[in-house]
Amino acid sequence: MEPHSTNIESEDTIAALATASGVGAIAVIRISGKEAIPVTQKIFKGKDLTTAASHTIHFGTIRDGEKILDEVVVSLFKGPNSFTREDVIEISCHGSEYIVKQLLQLLIRKGVRLAKPGEFTKRAFLNGRFDLAQAEAIADLIYSETEAAHQAAMNQMRGGFSLEIKKLREQLINFASLIELELDFSEEDVEFADRSQLKNLIYEIKRVIDHLISSFDVGNVIKNGVPTVIAGKPNAGKSTLLNVLLNEERAIVSEIPGTTRDFIEDEMVLEGIRFRFIDTAGLRDSSDKIESIGIERTKQKMKQASLIIYMFDVNSTSEKELKENLLELKSYNIPLVVVGNKIDKDKSNIIEFRNFDGIIFISAAMKVGIEELKANLVEMVNFANFKTGNVIVTNVRHYESLVKSRDSLKAALEALDDGISGELLAQDIRSSLIYLGEITGEITTDDLLGNIFSKFCIGK
Repeated sequence: MEPHSTNIESEDTIAALATASGVGAIAVIRISGKEAIPVTQKIFKGKDLTTAASHTIHFGTIRDGEKILDEVVVSLFKGPNSFTREDVIEISCHGSEYIVKQLLQLLIRKGVRLAKPGEFTKRAFLNGRFDLAQAEAIADLIYSETEAAHQAAMNQMRGGFSLEIKKLREQLINFASLIELELDFSEEDVEFADRSQLKNLIYEIKRVIDHLISSFDVGNVIKNGVPTVIAGKPNAGKSTLLNVLLNEERAIVSEIPGTTRDFIEDEMVLEGIRFRFIDTAGLRDSSDKIESIGIERTKQKMKQASLIIYMFDVNSTSEKELKENLLELKSYNIPLVVVGNKIDKDKSNIIEFRNFDGIIFISAAMKVGIEELKANLVEMVNFANFKTGNVIVTNVRHYESLVKSRDSLKAALEALDDGISGELLAQDIRSSLIYLGEITGEITTDDLLGNIFSKFCIGK
């Protein structure tokens, strides 16, 4: 990639703690910039770093005058063959907070500036190390907590998503240039861009963009987890199920109906998928004002969920009642898992529900049927496309840019159908190109970059 424009700040040499703060065996301080090597050499006693080869490691001491601060290992990376494409030094010292503080203060006295959040990655982007979508994937990779999130971030960081966007832009740019050429010869009434070919191209690009947009539903689940509401009447066993799933006493369990008055939320990972389980207030008519508020919140949570686990007590629920409850739940158009609980008390009651398909019968208290329930939850999350290696959109910013790009292409198609002038057609295509370019950083603003990299951790 070609380097992007730089500013005065990018000329500074920066430093930050690259490892997590707190006491540990080792801490790593990262330094990047044209003064990284000479500044480190001033405080390092060991190998002459100014003459050392790139990608080498050297043992020595860091000294403040004659005072030895620590024994360290210094890793040397000379630009452009480094993460930031600048000269980079990484000092591995002992993980004392005192030592880290002393080293950073020493570097500052020598003219180095503390890095801002994400500034190392920002420099890597500005210096053409990778595009903006790949830079954002680095943050996703750092915060990934599941196999699925890790795989999605790795795919994006290695350029899978960027390649798709690049292909779309290249195809559009070719036709956009022809339409722009027409505008230069507007008085001669000539057409360089074949309108039928352009329409076919826009349809094809729009089809690809539609597919990427639709993948965001899966991508959002991969990145943020599956919000899963556990709903049902009071005393159906919802809190017991939450505790069993999490393998801890997270929710209060009581025989008294209405114990859960607000929702309790916690997470667990099943086969690489993160589920955000939400235990809710029991669904029933109640004169208790506080409980009624909890029930209303339950209904709101259910409408916002990606998955609903509806629990009922097989011993106290009639077939008619279950049928009515399921009819209401299905009107939400949200994937539903129906669970019949408390089979340990009387298994014969299962027969009453033989007319219902797909009910999973469990005993939350006795931990019976829990593995079957977990397997069913995983099946309900459709990762089929993701697991074949297809590109998945996980970033809200990318999703919004794709939607805007698609809207511009729709306007271009309408312009073609209505025979509107090439100038307005060119404007719609330019808009689509701009939105696609914002994804990969072909088009950027300081505000956009500031917003993106401010969310990174310091030292990355």
